[in-house]
Amino acid sequence: MRNYPVQGDGFTMGIVGGACRFGLWFVHVWRSNTTVHQVRFAVTGIPGEVPDLIRQYCAGHVVSLAGLDSIALHDETVYSRIYRAVREVPYGSTSTYGEIADRVGTAPRVVGQALARNPTPLIIPCHRILAAHGIGGFSPSVEIKEALLAMEKKGLHKVKK
Repeated sequence: MRNYPVQGDGFTMGIVGGACRFGLWFVHVWRSNTTVHQVRFAVTGIPGEVPDLIRQYCAGHVVSLAGLDSIALHDETVYSRIYRAVREVPYGSTSTYGEIADRVGTAPRVVGQALARNPTPLIIPCHRILAAHGIGGFSPSVEIKEALLAMEKKGLHKVKK
């Protein structure tokens, strides 16, 4: 486990990191307690623990990640409002950049820019947001977005049986 102390105003907070598998990818998660600071997809792993909810999610279990917080949700910026709206899109469902833009009162392009800068994908499930006529983008690979959506669809199908 990697542990990095972060100095605050009169306090020190430890941020720990770890990785779990999602298919051919590793999901790197940096967090302090239940607040997630960063999620990234990579081709190599790092030692350390990952919150059980994320591990279960990546293993294909139908779980809600609402029990985890994201550092990106607490400002009153347009991006934070977008992230909160995206977080409301349920497991196995999708929305479009335009629909999120309408909810937040901005343009679809701004939604796309915010999601491209999302520090905590999975916690803020940007993979569930699609372009009006296609899947849209995802970093580092649109194949991850496709795999996440397929996994959620399969998970919901199992639950309905």
